[in-house]
Amino acid sequence: MTNSFDEQHPDQKSKITRRTFIERTTKVAGLSLGLTFINPMTSLDVLADRGKKMSRKKPILVFPVVSDVHMNETSDQTFNKFKETLKQLNQLVPKQDAFAVVGDLTDNGLVPEYEKFKTAYEANKQSKAVSLIAIGNHDYWNGLPEADAQKRFLEVTKMPAIYYHKIIKGYHFIVLGTEDGVTEGTFSVKQIKWMSEKLKQAHTDDPKKPIFVFHHQPIKDTMYGSEWGFTANRDLFYDTLKKYPQVITFSGHTHYPLDDPRIIHQKDFTTIGTSTGAYLWLDAGRIQGEVPEGADILNQALIVEVYENQVIIKRRDIHNNDWTGEPFEISVPANKNSFKYTDARKDKKRPFFTNDAMLSIANDMTTATSLSIMFTQAKDNLLVHDYKVIVTNLETKEVAKEYLGFSEFYKDPVPNPVILNLEGLAPSTTYDIEVFALDAYSNISTNSITAIGRTKKGEPIKITLSKDKVSSIEETLDVVVEGVRAPKSDWVGLYEVNENPGEVESIWWQYTEVSGGTCKFTFNPKNNVNAARYKQGSTYKMVYFYGSGYETVASATFKVE
Repeated sequence: MTNSFDEQHPDQKSKITRRTFIERTTKVAGLSLGLTFINPMTSLDVLADRGKKMSRKKPILVFPVVSDVHMNETSDQTFNKFKETLKQLNQLVPKQDAFAVVGDLTDNGLVPEYEKFKTAYEANKQSKAVSLIAIGNHDYWNGLPEADAQKRFLEVTKMPAIYYHKIIKGYHFIVLGTEDGVTEGTFSVKQIKWMSEKLKQAHTDDPKKPIFVFHHQPIKDTMYGSEWGFTANRDLFYDTLKKYPQVITFSGHTHYPLDDPRIIHQKDFTTIGTSTGAYLWLDAGRIQGEVPEGADILNQALIVEVYENQVIIKRRDIHNNDWTGEPFEISVPANKNSFKYTDARKDKKRPFFTNDAMLSIANDMTTATSLSIMFTQAKDNLLVHDYKVIVTNLETKEVAKEYLGFSEFYKDPVPNPVILNLEGLAPSTTYDIEVFALDAYSNISTNSITAIGRTKKGEPIKITLSKDKVSSIEETLDVVVEGVRAPKSDWVGLYEVNENPGEVESIWWQYTEVSGGTCKFTFNPKNNVNAARYKQGSTYKMVYFYGSGYETVASATFKVE
């Protein structure tokens, strides 16, 4: 790795990274796995969201942006990742003017977690870089009153207040602070009015210069992931900013990756997500789940360069020591009519499979209630985001299931072929499987690939509980899960009967331990991770899941009297 901020690093030619998945031909691995494919397949070209040549001109102002580093009291994983982030950003940007951290410094706002943040940050911080640190909702989750949680944050970070304003090299920086631990975020009318005054000040100083605004939770209905944004005072917040097209806001919270082109959005001003240094979170409704297997690998950052006539925002894969996607370019002075990243930019080109693409059933992973399919990644001019899988009962000609699965663009290396597990099927049944590709803008491929697969004989998975009622929230329960497959990250979780897995965290969960097709264990409520939701008078369900997904494979209910 060089110390030059302007140089790009060469691609790893021995593997497919997310960057090379977008930029160059993907390789076919199917034949090396000894599979028999329905259709022949050759190599695919995946067109590039190509990074433009890095500017050689020296920027007026430069600063990195990170967020959601989530120091943890009992694990050093995020601590070590944060140290690597700081080290790598120092190599890339040896002369930083500022350094921004957009909230969720910690998992739970605990003193040992803040100490880890402080230890890593102070050891690696550049002396001339101005610290811009915002508080996030997780930083309140320590059981303290809000004022005391804020006091702890301020004592560690040395920030002047929960929300504050700084001028760096003549550019205005406005850092906002969510005011409590509510997940979606709380920005009071008082704080928004204060922001309005600072925006007026910045505009008066120089209406042509960009104004940089930082807040942990995103503004709802803006960029990718903003469904997790705040609703209280949302319109007042947005309308305050919309008067100033030169505003560029940075928000964290979502943990959505920088790879997706929708991570930046422009309408009345610019919004951009800042990803995470902890673990990936993604769109709901996919086979892999919102927090897919291997999600804790992700570690990303932004590098912002300010020039006289533009702002360039570069996306960095810290975990892969490489860039991802092309830099975003924002013209200065700002003009809404010349915004590039609006809804109107929506890509119209459909992804597609080549004529010789192939799809196979992974027979060694087939069960009585599931089929696993393996197929080549499709092609797109930007990014293949998802695959739509339609499973039709060959005998009845009725659609049995429809699935959405990520292309796993977020992995390094990107798997090719990709494997999707199709759960919830009937035993001893033959299915026609058809796969379509979708890009980041939901354009669906005009062609598809198909295969035929049959589930194995056997009874569907069954959960048996030792009792259907327990007398107290302390009483244990014996659980037997029959017909399960050998461990493949399958798990059992506890939910209130009306809760939808994936939309809410489990009350308790564990991975399956299987012997002879059966998993046996004793559920002990003292191990509940969300104990407050386990209470007398309520009915609960024990649910079995395949892999990292949230589709119910089997369940059984009981009541706490």
